[in-house]
Amino acid sequence: MLWLIIVLVVLAVLVVGGIIARNRQLASTRPAFERALAQVDHDLAAAAANDRGWDRSVLEAAARQLVAERFGTEPEELTLVEVIDKPGTDQDQAVFTARVGGQPERVVLGRREGDWIAA
Repeated sequence: MLWLIIVLVVLAVLVVGGIIARNRQLASTRPAFERALAQVDHDLAAAAANDRGWDRSVLEAAARQLVAERFGTEPEELTLVEVIDKPGTDQDQAVFTARVGGQPERVVLGRREGDWIAA
């Protein structure tokens, strides 16, 4: 009976130790995972924009102009994060994250008569 208690205690220690080790490992790799995930999201949005024949430079120029009009300064960083392709070209939208004054701002463009404008 003593051997059963010893085996159970050893198993409990191994389980608890494994849980602690796994949590530490996840915590140490999470920042790299988050960066990789953000890059994949960014690449996917860019690919979707290119796939639909949208000119990325025209999109970015319209987003930069909108940020400059809205905040009075050029964005420090501009990232395409989502492409929304609704039926018809006038329902399309492109969503950017613009860093202005160190703060992230959401910028949504819509297409009207072939031009990208604030949505």
